[in-house]
Amino acid sequence: MLCASRSFSYLGIRTYQLRADLLSRSIKLSASDTMAFRHKNTRRIEGLDSSVWVEFTKVAADPSIVNLGQGLPDISPPSYVKEELANVAAVDRLNQYTRGFKNDGNSASSADWVLDPAELAEKFNSKTKAIILNTPHNPIGKVFTREELQVIADLCIKHDTLCISDEVYEWLVYKGKKHIRIATLPGMWERTITIGSAGKTYSVTGWKLGWSIGPQNLIKHLQVVHQNTLYTCPTPLQEALARAFWIDYKRMDDPDCYFYSLSRELESKRDRMAQLLQEVGLKPVIPDGGYFMIADVSTLNVDLSDEDGNQPYDYKFVRWMIKSKKLSAIPVSAFCGPETKGQFEKYIRFCFIKEDSTLDAAEVILKNWTKQKN
Repeated sequence: MLCASRSFSYLGIRTYQLRADLLSRSIKLSASDTMAFRHKNTRRIEGLDSSVWVEFTKVAADPSIVNLGQGLPDISPPSYVKEELANVAAVDRLNQYTRGFKNDGNSASSADWVLDPAELAEKFNSKTKAIILNTPHNPIGKVFTREELQVIADLCIKHDTLCISDEVYEWLVYKGKKHIRIATLPGMWERTITIGSAGKTYSVTGWKLGWSIGPQNLIKHLQVVHQNTLYTCPTPLQEALARAFWIDYKRMDDPDCYFYSLSRELESKRDRMAQLLQEVGLKPVIPDGGYFMIADVSTLNVDLSDEDGNQPYDYKFVRWMIKSKKLSAIPVSAFCGPETKGQFEKYIRFCFIKEDSTLDAAEVILKNWTKQKN
């Protein structure tokens, strides 16, 4: 069989494809219909083919739907970010493999969601290898306080545990709050990997670029995994990102620095979204960071008897809302494990990093909804 397949390579593409097709058919025909196929998927990947993003993105694909579900910014990234990408694409060497590694009232607030030190401590023991932290938090929008971060740090140090800190919304923090990197706390740099995102920082989610920062003894393992899985990321995008960073780094004392201006722009959109949700009877949780807002829908008492009874309440509610109101969101229980889904199935998540025209369309839907209720 090996010799035959090798000989095909000299016969041209069309002949090879024909013979390969015949070969695959002969293999299928030679197997008994009653023979059990012994190669089966491992159980740990069961269910991974179903995704809330695939499911609700498909339902919301209708152009008549106002999509406030996915964290898909429809605002423009800074012009200089796009300009740098165009400049970089003209440099031949930057269109090749990336260069080597570098080291270097009727609403609530997300602040109402507080860390329970005793419950967290119960989760730690001598076998705890790592904790994953997300601040500012998605989907709640909570910005962890220094005191809460210190509780986590003390447990990490006590149990010699690593901290993987997802801080992709680090610059999207609103008035009165401050993002604190847990790696800056005493004893935490040497045990923390901090993760950032170009998509969240510059509103270019399609670039799919991010970074990890930490001590060399931890980062080197990530480099090995990256080298043997992704191998490389698009060089022009990385170079353009580095240049954009340099532009904003040099003006970090300037209020117009994009790191600060985006959060100012989004704060008014956040407040507008909260007011609209309140008017229809939803109970929004006002985020201190990020660009998502969750809302409690339990007070609406919507009849969901026609929806799939096997799904959590929030899944059914979002499906109903898309079909009957032409408004999309994401069910919050999608973020939860089996043991906590029940605590969050009355919440749905809206995204407000949208053009005013998108929010205008959402406002029309929500105001009409309110009229129908009255």
